[in-house]
Amino acid sequence: MRGSGVKLSEKLRHLRTVEGEIRGLGRALTKAEVARAMRAELGAGLSEAYLSQLESGRRRHLTAPTRSLLARFFKVHPGYLVDDPVGFETTILTPALEARAGLREWLRDRAEEWRDDPALYHLFLRLARSPAPRELLLALDTLLDETAERAVPLGASGSS
Repeated sequence: MRGSGVKLSEKLRHLRTVEGEIRGLGRALTKAEVARAMRAELGAGLSEAYLSQLESGRRRHLTAPTRSLLARFFKVHPGYLVDDPVGFETTILTPALEARAGLREWLRDRAEEWRDDPALYHLFLRLARSPAPRELLLALDTLLDETAERAVPLGASGSS
């Protein structure tokens, strides 16, 4: 989007789409899903009606606590959640590129949480730096499925 600047309402719709893709839904989160997920994940949230007012443009300004809450939920800088000035050029990434960037950020955050465990710290950083972190995680998921199928169930004696 160029020239007129991107409005807060457009950014919120875009973030719902990206979040739905990241969560594997293949679609945007609904406003109701955002409201529920915020409460579940952050312990605080906004109503579906309030999100609707923001996206429709009926409400154009956020309080600092509301901006902070939305930024934490969508994992963006709070300064992103304002209308861009007229003439400001913003490129909204495709959901796939945005999701990949969000995944890399999430992996870097997990690495920091595991800094005391050098092996896991290194693994999360390697995934974050990978050109295809999602594909590597999906390959790991497949490998885990294959390993589980070959595993002997607990309690099995191994004799017939």
